[in-house]
Amino acid sequence: MNSTGSGEGAFQVSVVSAAAGRGPLAMEAVSLSKDFHLGRHQILQAVRGVTFSLYRGAVIALVGESGSGKTTVAKLLAGQEHPTSGEILLDGEPVDLSSRRAFRRYKNKVQLVFQDPFASLNPAHTVHYVLKRPVILHQGKSKEDVEREIDALMSQVRLTPAGPFLAKYPHELSGGQRQRVSFARALAAHPSVLLADEPVSMLDVSIRLEILALLDDLCRSFQLALLYITHDIASARYLADEILVMYAGQIVERGPAEELTQQPAHPYTQLLVASAPDPDNLGSTLRTGTGGRARQPEVASTAAQGCPFSSRCELAEDKCRDENPPSRQVSATRSAACWRLEVAAPHVFTGRNGG
Repeated sequence: MNSTGSGEGAFQVSVVSAAAGRGPLAMEAVSLSKDFHLGRHQILQAVRGVTFSLYRGAVIALVGESGSGKTTVAKLLAGQEHPTSGEILLDGEPVDLSSRRAFRRYKNKVQLVFQDPFASLNPAHTVHYVLKRPVILHQGKSKEDVEREIDALMSQVRLTPAGPFLAKYPHELSGGQRQRVSFARALAAHPSVLLADEPVSMLDVSIRLEILALLDDLCRSFQLALLYITHDIASARYLADEILVMYAGQIVERGPAEELTQQPAHPYTQLLVASAPDPDNLGSTLRTGTGGRARQPEVASTAAQGCPFSSRCELAEDKCRDENPPSRQVSATRSAACWRLEVAAPHVFTGRNGG
């Protein structure tokens, strides 16, 4: 059971995660918030009260426009940012990163793959060095075992035969090959949680499906708890078990990937789905690269009062501008934060109010 909420008046709703049956619970984000101080009297609420769970062998997609707070969530979970409030649980235990040793133990279990595979790989080192270092650091193997582990990692990300690739530098690889090396580097730690921040957005559209299929295979084969962060709801539907839609730092809708994209409840989710040229054939969107960034996003409001989407919503009324709506249960596995769900999505709203 997940607790979800938005805004200061948020209450609890009983929503069963679509990923819950896939495997054991690996990580929980509990009411995570992150504020950035931009000036003397300016505070950016980048993440506000975000709660969700990651299960081993399952893919959770965090979807939203640029600036919605997705990458900040990834950095919080990776230990690269400290939350302003809330907590992170790993295997049921609160995460404590107060020491260098504790942080290293944490990185053994939680790995982050970045958006740009060229910038994230040191151009001065070969692929062999890039993989050898984490294998030694995280596993402490002998020299012979290290070489066997590197060959196994290359096989797992389908860069075979390994020899020619291991001798290359990042600039000698294609974008897809560099991202595969990034996956192999993350797998070298034998993590239980993999955070993938826009892992295909900088790749040629011709290989995006191939890389997403590899991610799915790695998740199932190694029972990884995978958080897939993307602006593209098409790829989220293709890959994920459950989708969390994020806007202005908060989760405004969550539910099973297929159901959420077929019957979006929140007006913002409806906008994301409508931006896909063919909602019934989202795979074609991945191949053509025409979805997700078809329009420039407006700056999301982070005002303390009111629904942050109200300035863009055609259904907004005075209450929407005055009070931030809490999450409301729309089915056993769905919730959305909107005061006007009955009007916005009458075909999915059941009338249940999880109070």
